[in-house]
Amino acid sequence: MGSLLRYKSSLRKITFFDAVVAAVMAWVLLVCIVPFIYMFALSFSGVQEIINNRVSLWPRGFNTAAYRQILGYPNFFLAYKNTLFYTSCGTLIALMMTVLFGYPLSKPFLRGNSFFMKLVVFSMFFSGGLIPTYLLISGLGITNTPLAILLPFAISPFNLIILISFFKGVPREIEEAALIDGLGYYGILIRIVLPLSTAALATIGLYYAVFFWNDWFNALIYLKSNQYPVMLFLRNIVNGTMTVGEGSGAADRTSIGIAIKAAVIMVSTLPIITLYPLLQRFFIAGLTVGSVKG
Repeated sequence: MGSLLRYKSSLRKITFFDAVVAAVMAWVLLVCIVPFIYMFALSFSGVQEIINNRVSLWPRGFNTAAYRQILGYPNFFLAYKNTLFYTSCGTLIALMMTVLFGYPLSKPFLRGNSFFMKLVVFSMFFSGGLIPTYLLISGLGITNTPLAILLPFAISPFNLIILISFFKGVPREIEEAALIDGLGYYGILIRIVLPLSTAALATIGLYYAVFFWNDWFNALIYLKSNQYPVMLFLRNIVNGTMTVGEGSGAADRTSIGIAIKAAVIMVSTLPIITLYPLLQRFFIAGLTVGSVKG
């Protein structure tokens, strides 16, 4: 009986504004998920069903030809292996570099702190551009190596600012107590600050992982074909889909191309999407860190 009363009292607390917010969020969810479901249906639909425009939110004329063609490319699994390597190693390197840069900048008493913070903010809005960046990477001699992907993009100013904000929120008294007990700043960072910063590290780690997973343009510029990530490999497949089915008519080739493009979307986005439910609670906590003081 008491639980029923509490349930009724909670219902009475729902305001008109809450209902509007819930309706807007439901609409945004539909806008985001319906196209994805439609692409899923297209990727498993038959050619004739696509030609006759019969596919809606459920596959018609179930067909896995698009996936068989993608998986049948000889270098597909090599490209996926490259992407997993770039994403995992790039995320680890980026987290390490961002932590080592962000922790000193979170200490306002250090000399030059304001100057370096201004440099970080400046670099977030202005960059050297494509040609100077290419000349720099080429001059360092790391073109045609994985380092051309892993090192130049190891620190994102936006992610760095998020981490600095989090580090500033760690109680200073904890660090002072650790210093009194004889623990150095490196020990404080590793044994105290980082365990308390799980939410922020998960948030920026997700940002870095999404960047390295989706990046294809830099690989096109700096890497050889056998080093391509899966995104660039699938882009090349999409660009060549109109050559599929030369014995068929134009409508058939177009429909096969649509199915392959839909399959490419599914193959390239599903793995990284699965990370969001696993990191959601850290993601929310990391974004809201530093917003409330007092």
